[in-house]
Amino acid sequence: MRTDSPIERILGETDHRPYPVPEGSWALSMKWHDVLFMHWPVPEEWLRPLIPPSLELDSFDGSAWLGVVPFRMSGVRPRLLPAVPPLSNFPEINLRTYVTRDGKPGVWFFSLDAHNPVAVRLARATFSLPYFDARMSSRPSGDGIDYKSVRTHRGAPPAAFIGRYRPTDGRSDGGPGTLENFLTERYCLYSADGRGRVRRGDIHHEMWPLQAAEVEVEYMEMTGQIGVVLPQTEPVVHLARRLDVVAWAPRRLDP
Repeated sequence: MRTDSPIERILGETDHRPYPVPEGSWALSMKWHDVLFMHWPVPEEWLRPLIPPSLELDSFDGSAWLGVVPFRMSGVRPRLLPAVPPLSNFPEINLRTYVTRDGKPGVWFFSLDAHNPVAVRLARATFSLPYFDARMSSRPSGDGIDYKSVRTHRGAPPAAFIGRYRPTDGRSDGGPGTLENFLTERYCLYSADGRGRVRRGDIHHEMWPLQAAEVEVEYMEMTGQIGVVLPQTEPVVHLARRLDVVAWAPRRLDP
């Protein structure tokens, strides 16, 4: 009988990665649940001024892509320490685009809102990520999720998402060269500290188990904070029910 932990299992599956798992011990593990990807193509010139010069803005079919991604986290814990509910379990929503450096495609976050003030402050201090406090809920509703997030962070620009989403029939392809792969199969994040020095934080997980999905948006204001108005088109939508993830401590790339 196999006794592998989820972490041992996912660390044994690496063929799908575009580059090797980093050396050294991972620092953080977590589970991501009910992850909704909503993406819109936007002109590259809209986002290029918002990205550090040392990072290349990624594009697909001639467009940059802007994503709004609500989900729920559980079991968030540092290596060698147990998860501590409720600190380890909370909803999160991010606004993101896609960048690359040194042949490593990754994610650039414009904002990350979380229903956990401790996690917000730790992530801002240790990962230099733009986390914000928010009042949030993620609740099952039939075969879908009712989701609500309203930013409450003092002095921060407003951001909110209220809606519901559910899987539809079928799985998304997600193979190499597809839009799904471009938008989701990324194994690092980039951030910049207060002096503009870029860091890279590596992550690892199995391939995203993407499903086709549909979303009903009741209210959304996520992009005013970066001065962008979303196109008046339906988003490209995908859903993943669960993913086990490990993350390494970020490393500074710029001097």
